[in-house]
Amino acid sequence: LPPITIADAIQDYLAQVELTRSRRTFRTYQTGMNQLRSFLSLSGFNIDKDAAAALLEQTAADFALALLEQHYSAATINLYLTSLTGFYEYLILELSLPLDMNRVRRLLKSRTPRVKRRLPQFSWEDIETVLAYCQSLQPAATGDQRLILRTKRDRAIILTLADTGLRVHEACNLVRGDVDWNRHTALVIGKGSKDALVRFSNRAIIAIQAYLSARSLLDIHSAKPGASLPVFARHDRGAGKRVLSLSTFSMEKIVSEIALQALQDEEKAARITPHAFRHYFVTRVVKTTNNIKAAQELARHESITTTEIYTHLLD
Repeated sequence: LPPITIADAIQDYLAQVELTRSRRTFRTYQTGMNQLRSFLSLSGFNIDKDAAAALLEQTAADFALALLEQHYSAATINLYLTSLTGFYEYLILELSLPLDMNRVRRLLKSRTPRVKRRLPQFSWEDIETVLAYCQSLQPAATGDQRLILRTKRDRAIILTLADTGLRVHEACNLVRGDVDWNRHTALVIGKGSKDALVRFSNRAIIAIQAYLSARSLLDIHSAKPGASLPVFARHDRGAGKRVLSLSTFSMEKIVSEIALQALQDEEKAARITPHAFRHYFVTRVVKTTNNIKAAQELARHESITTTEIYTHLLD
């Protein structure tokens, strides 16, 4: 068999990323690999003909320098170099190329800009206003079943995001079989495809159960087993009577709409995102417990330095 080309190696690597990582992560890695393709072409490689074995440890270092010269932000460069590191691991593990991964990491480390950690931007008061609004949210007395389901679902989504610290893609991917209704917990696949146990507050569980109870007829008539049905489903005309998962875009839109209804201020509402509720959750844990380690575990931060940022938000 002829040796695999650089272009084919990149394509195969991205196919593996798409199968194992979130859609957002895949898109980031895809952009990073597009940058690598452009860099290699400008450096004299013919990626459609040259074998992947032509890539050396120094090639990775040269790519990192090229990114620095293009004046990308430190965060963007870090993301692209993370995708590059994964690609080199693929070359070694999958294609058995004789590359020194430790040397690649040393070379990249010396060329990776330091990312300045920013304080999470969110308004505690505005989020509390949105939560109070959701607590009192009731379906309009129109008898419109879709509207009733949407109202109950939206209330459950807001309370769940605020009280669990779930990331938006984790909430979208949550299925009924993931939830232990007696223990008020759920097993989710979090960042980096890691399993994690998430705890629900009483008010979030009550809101979810009220929504699922109203949705019971749709679930019963679904062709899929109940355990595989999404916790939060679509209720638009396109979905009809099918129980379909929400996309991250749809959930972000729901949060924006509820925030606007609650705050009656477009500028303030624009700052209320699913991730703002995650910041609120972590800050609340730090504020309530004064225990950084507990907050790190509940937020599922890999590094405690990420959690420590939240201490600066407290007086």
